[in-house]
Amino acid sequence: MLLSSADAARTRKSLFLGAIPAVILASAAALAQPVDVGSGSAAETVARLKPGEYVWAPQVAPSGPALLFVNLKSQRAILYRNGIPIGATTVSTGRPGFETPTGVFTILQKHVEHYSNKYDNAPMPYMERLTWTGVALHAGQLPGYPASHGCIRLPRDFARLLYSVTTLGMTVVVSDQPAIPRLASGPDMAMSAALPKGVAAVEWHPEKAPAGPVSILVSSADRTAIVLRNGIVIGSAPVTIEGEVKGSWVYALRADHKAGLQWIRMALSDASEEVRVPREEWQRFRAPEEFRRAVAGIVQPGTTVIVTSDTLNSPAAGETGVTVIESEPRGR
Repeated sequence: MLLSSADAARTRKSLFLGAIPAVILASAAALAQPVDVGSGSAAETVARLKPGEYVWAPQVAPSGPALLFVNLKSQRAILYRNGIPIGATTVSTGRPGFETPTGVFTILQKHVEHYSNKYDNAPMPYMERLTWTGVALHAGQLPGYPASHGCIRLPRDFARLLYSVTTLGMTVVVSDQPAIPRLASGPDMAMSAALPKGVAAVEWHPEKAPAGPVSILVSSADRTAIVLRNGIVIGSAPVTIEGEVKGSWVYALRADHKAGLQWIRMALSDASEEVRVPREEWQRFRAPEEFRRAVAGIVQPGTTVIVTSDTLNSPAAGETGVTVIESEPRGR
């Protein structure tokens, strides 16, 4: 059952602020500080939420790009804005036989009032579409376990609040790993070294999407990097990666007024076990100089970098794997 009323609102606020030591109260107003999202108290508070409960504290980061991280194992979701957590909620994802796919998605479509065209015209309030095959975020029943046909059900009030701060093209990460995101070391850009000139052509067309959230996909299988803005491909280039890439990782850039830029690292597959990476990690990636400069010009807090050992090409029939951003309409 959802928490409601002024008392419940205060409870939600105190739960969230109490979970994050860096957030303090002064002069009767909440003053936001950057937080370590890997702190034990935050993890414990999120874990204690009962089905239908949520936490909402947008004042922690009043503006900036947002990213939603959904954890299938814990049946929880955390919303980041400007790389800082501003909300957490319980969810209900796909039941056996209708599993919610893992991967990195963008919000393709939004409707306050929406009805399923697959399952008996079922209501899907505050629908935010992640795939053109029917997976979406929306308000729904939360029994405390996976119970949907693949969608990610949210408490109704949280779904409404989430809907009010999201935009088309915003990144949504769905993981089946038990750990919550942790801070990675260093503000260095992922592709920090240049390839020799003439290795391959660089594509760069920022006019296709002049504004919006930025996502950079790097595939060791394809030796390719693709840049999306607002869910639209605006550039690509060849890359080389020294050493082995295991599984898939997502990095989200956040601004820290004391420490500068920091990355939050999130695991998408069992092969990725480390929760922190050394600064030298970025030196493994090499890309053409003109591509590096172009990317550096659009990176901002909220940018996501997805590094995967999988191909970015569509999988063959019968193959399974992590979805890495579905951005092109394929019908409804």
